[in-house]
Amino acid sequence: VQLVESGGGLVQAGGSLRLSCAASGRTFSNSAMAWFRQAPGQEREFVAAITGMRFTYYTDSVKGRFTISRDNAENTVYLQMNSLKPEDTAVYYCAARRDSSNSLYRTIPEYDYWGQGTQVTVSS
Repeated sequence: VQLVESGGGLVQAGGSLRLSCAASGRTFSNSAMAWFRQAPGQEREFVAAITGMRFTYYTDSVKGRFTISRDNAENTVYLQMNSLKPEDTAVYYCAARRDSSNSLYRTIPEYDYWGQGTQVTVSS
């Protein structure tokens, strides 16, 4: 199983980026998937999650700015990030659960598979 993130980069404050996470090795269409991020010197933190039934949940700091979505046919999850702020600068990681559940999960131990991360840098 492999999760590969893409779409990171350097953007000015107020700009947008769209992250993608392509899964291979098995299908995750019925599994919860999520995005986490880790800023330098800080712990990895939850950003957004989506269930197999497409229920979504966001951390407060990104509500109204970020949108998580999934394309089950492509086995891919996305994170659309708008109105980016310098404090959004971090390495963004994709995560997936092994089981099929319609619950939302927000902590690191609850996810079984992880990508290698993609850097997002927002300049002021």
